[in-house]
Amino acid sequence: MEIKQAWYRISVKALIYNDLGEFLLCKEDNWLWDFPGGGLDHWEKTEVCIKRELQEEMWLETTEISKNPKYFITAHKPESKNRPWLANIFYEIKVKNLDFTPSDECVEIGFFNKNSIKKINTYINVKEFLKNIKN
Repeated sequence: MEIKQAWYRISVKALIYNDLGEFLLCKEDNWLWDFPGGGLDHWEKTEVCIKRELQEEMWLETTEISKNPKYFITAHKPESKNRPWLANIFYEIKVKNLDFTPSDECVEIGFFNKNSIKKINTYINVKEFLKNIKN
């Protein structure tokens, strides 16, 4: 059996919940929704990455990060020739407030549950995440 080469882009993603248990997603300027967060730089700690990404993308201040990751998912993006695989590490996050500043990586935010998310266009990692959650 031949094992094909896999090159993963590792990203740290934030799980920010509201009082209804829905999670926050960001709409990017290409109209696709994704979890807040982004690529882990070489030698960077995951906690540093998620704080940096929330600051860069949304200008949000992180106040709390779960001690351990809550989920780890991988997804295949066959349309990408350079990075056909991705891996996301999910941490539960709390932020000071949700007064975000729009950027090209986050033009809009919204809270979604497993059912309401089916009505929006998302990246493949969001679909894979949904397969891994219980409710």
